[in-house]
Formats: sequence, C-alpha cells, structure tokens
Amino acid sequence: MAAQLATMMPAGVPPIGLFRTLAKNLPMTVAMSHLGRYELGRDLTLTLREREIVILRICARCGCEYEWGVHVMVFADRAALTAAEVTSLTHGCPDDPCWTAGREATLIRMADALHDSCDINDALWRSAQESFDERQLLDVLLLCGWYHAICFAARAARVDLEAGAPRFADVTPT
Repeated sequence: MAAQLATMMPAGVPPIGLFRTLAKNLPMTVAMSHLGRYELGRDLTLTLREREIVILRICARCGCEYEWGVHVMVFADRAALTAAEVTSLTHGCPDDPCWTAGREATLIRMADALHDSCDINDALWRSAQESFDERQLLDVLLLCGWYHAICFAARAARVDLEAGAPRFADVTPT
C-alpha cells in the first residue's frame, strides 16, 4: 500500500486523505491510478485551465467540498483562475460576467448538462463542436464522469477535508 501511495503524490509529500481511503482496496486503486494520471496529465487534450474549470464545476455541483478544496488549493493559481471565476464555478452560472471566453462557458454548460441529465442536448453538442475537436469532446465527457466518480467516493466514504484547503464557505457569491 505504501508503495502505491508513493506513486500517487510528488516526492516527499504525504498522501492525501482520498488516496489513503482508496488504497484500502489496492487492486482498485492501482487500476484507477492509470486513468487518474491521464486526467491530470499532459496527454489530456484540454489545457490545465480548461481541465480545472470542468473539475471545479463538477465537484461543486456534486457538493464535494473535499475534492473541490484540493483542486482550488493545488491547481487554481496554476490554472490562472481568478477569485470571481472560482466563485462562479462554485455558486454561479456560465453566463456570469467573468466568463468572457465562449469556450470556457461551453465547458461549464457541458459539465452542468452531464451532471443534471447524464447527457448533452443536440444544440449544446453542436455548439461544443464549434470549439472543441472530437478528442477534446471525449476528454470533457470522461473528465466529467471521472470526477463524478471521485466525488461519489469522497463524499460517501466521508473523507476528512484536507488541512488548509479552502471550503465552500470561503467563496461567497457577490
């Protein structure tokens, strides 16, 4: 278990609570690690910023403060997400004034549609095809599904919030 956990974190960084929880089923964790590395890696066809927009939106919509907080703490600055954008992803909508790039608003609409109905209607799909190629669209779909699964696990297993990670209450709508 320790060897697997060591592969899941940067050198010298102790494993986060979610990983310690998942590692209780080691074969599952080993299998999950491959997709997890893809979703957070350089082969994903979305930019870091686009990836984090999708992840933060899915985590917020799932009410998963744990995973949302980890991603805000670790990736929001790297993804150049402003406080207004993080607030919007948590409490707002794709029509909020902070979303000036249509491509980013489309990502939020896709995440919302998948969360709400497990589908994307034809009009939204056509709109998404104007901004994203087939590989990127598949990455958006699976990224949403992957983080839905992560949220389910973190919430249902009652993973304790990480020390120092932001909370939903830290971002309030204006």
